[in-house]
Amino acid sequence: MANTVEKHSESDHTKFHHLLREQVGHEFAAAQQYLAIAVWYDGADLPRLAAHFYRQALEERNHALMIVQYLMDKDVRVSIPGVSEVRNDFTDAREPVELALHQEETVTEQIVTLAKTARDEGDYIGEQFLQWFLKEQVEEVASMRTLLAVVDRADGNLFHVEAYLTRESVGEAADPSAPRAAGGAL
Repeated sequence: MANTVEKHSESDHTKFHHLLREQVGHEFAAAQQYLAIAVWYDGADLPRLAAHFYRQALEERNHALMIVQYLMDKDVRVSIPGVSEVRNDFTDAREPVELALHQEETVTEQIVTLAKTARDEGDYIGEQFLQWFLKEQVEEVASMRTLLAVVDRADGNLFHVEAYLTRESVGEAADPSAPRAAGGAL
């Protein structure tokens, strides 16, 4: 008979840790949505848009695993949730980027709520952990807003969007200040 060791702290029951565990699911859902967008662009023979969203999917996966690592480091129970269905079909090339922008705005609201909750509960370590995510969300929303503007200005000529993504190397630099991801970042 094997010994099983359950170790979890009292902080498993704080509102902050509950919301943080939920955020793991939100980040994985965002990763899946970005993957669906990437596949849609790949199927439309738009390789730079596809690559951009494949990269975004990995980034969101890494965000989820950064939170998982933080929870494990804090000795808080972690379970990996399933995700709901994602949108796979779009009528034009603008819709996926618009969806991505709305998704980033929603994630920003979630991260702000997490930071407020950590502060309200006096969890200064949790609040500090979220500072990187707050900074990241400013960049993510700005990047998607810019990409949507580029798509709109391209006026249907998606090769201009592809050229923009190639020229600007959007989203290709790794951030050395990012928190550690469970299992390592991809």
